[in-house]
Amino acid sequence: MELPFIPIVSVVIAGGLGYLLDGRFHTAPLFAIVLGLLGFAAGMREVFRRVSKAEKEDDGK
Repeated sequence: MELPFIPIVSVVIAGGLGYLLDGRFHTAPLFAIVLGLLGFAAGMREVFRRVSKAEKEDDGK
């Protein structure tokens, strides 16, 4: 049930951190975009990792 929320939450957290860094260093929207994309990549990686782990467990049964 949590699988669809993983990429969303990771983008929100990373993008929010980027937004805060942009405010601190006056680089808007550089950090927000870069960290948002990195958050999306990390979220998708986690989804693929969990799906492949679940498939391996199903194959073992």
